Amino acid sequence: MSDAEEQRRASLAHRVPDLAALELLLAVARLGSLGAAAREVGITQPAASSRIRSMERQLGVALVDRSPRGSRLTDAGALVTDWARRVVEAAAAFDAGAQALRDRRDSRLRVAASMTIAEYLLPGWLLALHAERPDTAVSLLAGNSAKVAELLLAGDADLGFVEGLSVPPGLDSAVIAHDRLIVVTAPDHPWARRRRPLTAAELAATPLILRERGSGTRQVLDAALGGLARPLIELSSTTAVKASAVSGAGPSVLSELAVGEELSMRRLVSIPVEGVSLHRELRAVWPTGHRPTGPARELLSLTRG
Repeated sequence: MSDAEEQRRASLAHRVPDLAALELLLAVARLGSLGAAAREVGITQPAASSRIRSMERQLGVALVDRSPRGSRLTDAGALVTDWARRVVEAAAAFDAGAQALRDRRDSRLRVAASMTIAEYLLPGWLLALHAERPDTAVSLLAGNSAKVAELLLAGDADLGFVEGLSVPPGLDSAVIAHDRLIVVTAPDHPWARRRRPLTAAELAATPLILRERGSGTRQVLDAALGGLARPLIELSSTTAVKASAVSGAGPSVLSELAVGEELSMRRLVSIPVEGVSLHRELRAVWPTGHRPTGPARELLSLTRG
């Protein structure tokens, strides 16, 4: 592109009247009165006169003849009005296309969530979202925290939720809730009869039923024990870990959110642990620099409520 062409394009916005001025000119042509045109577009008559004069200065020609009997387009004004009509129609088509894109975006929501959030928190949030946006189709992809990051960065999800200690690279985040991991066993396990809390060393020395590496639950436990957690079995879902613990296969470490029913019915018992922190933050995540919009933004708002 030549320098002259670049200059011509760069100055186009300064040489062409804006849409508000063109819409006012079209109203004057249709109504034959500057005052009536001003009322139609929602401005005062002095403001309308000022807008027309500014447009005349910008174009370098007179557009409107004003008289006590009303306002009449000049010959140049009539020609400019024809051009203005085409510009306004093109802008209306642009606006309709943009609205169609927004409607298409708002008609679906792809959510990726790590397992505990997907199983125990998201159902309630999605029901609340459906009450506000019944026409939005929601798809849920559940996996560990690493998988959630992968889906978001590939553009296959609009909003994600993770449970780990850190935010995966390439993502921005907001804390939406807090959670605590607890050690649980079946009621007939020897730990259920202990009179004193487990120590971190005892927990690290005992083979446990664990979530797989890459899950938020495993990240928190490994960090708390200095990477010394010993897997008896590694399973890829919270439900599978919980079922194994209930069956008596061994002790496990699970989110407090996931075992409320089992604890209340004594299918599992909680074992106190001292000298180790198992608290964690639950986060909403999205690609860096791409703040959630549309239904994703609304879902994010509902999680904070």
